[in-house]
Amino acid sequence: MNRRHFVSFAAGLTGAALASRNAFAATPLKVAVMIPLSGPASLFGASSKACAELAVEQINARGGILGRKLEIAIGDAGLPPAEAAQTALKLWKGGKCEVFIGMHDSAVRGALNGLFKGQVPYFYTPVYEGGECAAGDFMNGETPSQQLEPVIPWLTGERKIKKWYLIGNDYIWGRNTNGAAKGYIARAGAQVVGDEYVAFTVDNFDSSLARIRDSGADAVLVSLVGGSSVTFNKAFAGFGLADKAVRLGSLIEENTLAGIGNENAKNLYASMGYFSTLTTPGATAFAAAYAKRFGDKAPMLNGLAESTYEGFLMLDAIATKAGDLNVAKMERASEGATYQGPRGTVTMHARHVDQDIFVADVNAKGFNIVKTFSHVPSGQSCKA
Repeated sequence: MNRRHFVSFAAGLTGAALASRNAFAATPLKVAVMIPLSGPASLFGASSKACAELAVEQINARGGILGRKLEIAIGDAGLPPAEAAQTALKLWKGGKCEVFIGMHDSAVRGALNGLFKGQVPYFYTPVYEGGECAAGDFMNGETPSQQLEPVIPWLTGERKIKKWYLIGNDYIWGRNTNGAAKGYIARAGAQVVGDEYVAFTVDNFDSSLARIRDSGADAVLVSLVGGSSVTFNKAFAGFGLADKAVRLGSLIEENTLAGIGNENAKNLYASMGYFSTLTTPGATAFAAAYAKRFGDKAPMLNGLAESTYEGFLMLDAIATKAGDLNVAKMERASEGATYQGPRGTVTMHARHVDQDIFVADVNAKGFNIVKTFSHVPSGQSCKA
């Protein structure tokens, strides 16, 4: 091949490569969002979907991710785990989704990890029990190390607590959260005087409340979810215990509080990475954008739904740093990946995030931030 022909041939190759690259950039990046649209957690479905839509619109307005505009496909993660996994399979293989973002319970997470086997990036966003290191997983949610390790000693000292009673739902998050809390309570110089777990179907807590009363506990750690938490906390106040014992919950967000009622929330504290009443610049800007986008009929903002938005921010940060959506490259790039969002500065280490933790009590207007713990480590040790 003479030089002229070679140059012409090389130019043709370069042009083909550029055309291929441009065609790829023009192909939308499909992101599957697995959120509860049915079942007990469906209360969070509409607000999670809204937060996902807002994140996509904002990211697309600044050019998308890796030059590709985002498209979302919504899957119901409120189904039983095996059925939710089938929904995810259809979105992955049939719908050609390249990334998954999940705001759902740990049982569904386990089913999805069994399906994905590290072949697709999977951003899991809600509060969870810690310990997940499956390949391809990136965890944005608060862990017990963040929500309780700094908070229990502070609250124990602040309210001069001597005896804690622990109650949770009988599954991995409730049990692991309370298990971790026992160590934090002991190190704070207090005592655990009761530890019990109830099924999600329990709707009468009279016997539990009698045990709490008889134990002499002056604080209760509430590791109950959704309707269970609402029923328990309303009954707690009705039983006359709200004046006698402090309550602390690590999954009491705006929807749950609305169900409990401010009038039943005396001496109730919540520990989360986000509250809709936050007045930090990032939180204020997010709330304003949410209100502008969805108007007066916007689903109630809450910490679980907002975590879906955070998942998109972390996807953007890691994919941009990696320059690719390859799982192995994204895992390596995840170490130290950071962004500024509604929760403040969020930084990933060990495929979990360091983030601010806020403690709120409740006044007539709702959650009132009373303490901030800055950039709290997740306490996890997954390999990046």
